[in-house]
Amino acid sequence: MTTIGFIGLGSMGLPMATNLLKAGHRVRGFDLRAESVSALERAGGAGAGTAAEAARGADALVLMVVNAAQAETVLFADGALDGVAPDGIVVLMATCPPGEVAGLARRVEETGRSFVDSPVSGGVVGAVGATLTIMAAARRPVFEKARPILEALGDKVHHVGEEPGQGATVKTVNQLLCGVHIAVVAEAFALAVRKGVDLNILLKIMGGSSASSWMLKDRGPRMLEADPEITSAVDIFVKDLGIVLEAGRDAKVALPLAAVAHQLFLATSGRGEGGADDSQVIRTYHAMNGTGGSR
Repeated sequence: MTTIGFIGLGSMGLPMATNLLKAGHRVRGFDLRAESVSALERAGGAGAGTAAEAARGADALVLMVVNAAQAETVLFADGALDGVAPDGIVVLMATCPPGEVAGLARRVEETGRSFVDSPVSGGVVGAVGATLTIMAAARRPVFEKARPILEALGDKVHHVGEEPGQGATVKTVNQLLCGVHIAVVAEAFALAVRKGVDLNILLKIMGGSSASSWMLKDRGPRMLEADPEITSAVDIFVKDLGIVLEAGRDAKVALPLAAVAHQLFLATSGRGEGGADDSQVIRTYHAMNGTGGSR
């Protein structure tokens, strides 16, 4: 049994913390939302009033926060790192720029503690079902030490490299592909709408052709709904494609398709629809083409 501090009990973090409890670990959690802390307590975990309190005496500190800036604040300004056991592990599971992750890792390791860069893919469904894909980068002994924690959260745990920042790079590539795929599905649908093609028929045909993709089959049907259930918001791709472009600048790699996709998500968010399901980037195409809400 491992004592785990868990920071960030949002739509993904709370079910992840609950799955750690189910795996037999002790979990003490903190979130800015008191109701999320109460939900963890109802699931059998311990609530904390501050990040430092959640981390006190923890063998591992899991960060499921919004971005690298928030991780830095939690660890250093809020004092959470000081509470982690001297031989403990910090597990950063948020989507962050690779360079910033590497910088955080250096600062953590300077204290004698270990660091695992382990972003995830799979969304809320994966978090609830403990079926996340986890892309972990750390020295092999550190990865093996953290493996029981990671395997309680996902059924596809990959050791992608020895250096923190490599996990973030793999997640960055994942988000590049996901964001571009969603945008190009919307673009294809926009052309079909303009020519009067029934999108339900189009989706059926394309879903069984060589043009198919996982994103077409998953986001395509939701593009045909006016207000689909939100599984991943537009603003997530505003953030994540921004990280993609930052990584490209750092590596001096041109990413023109990612840049265009980012602009499309940004335009959708700019109209006040950042909280909508990410499939609704199609609304930007309707706005550009004057097709209204045609489905």
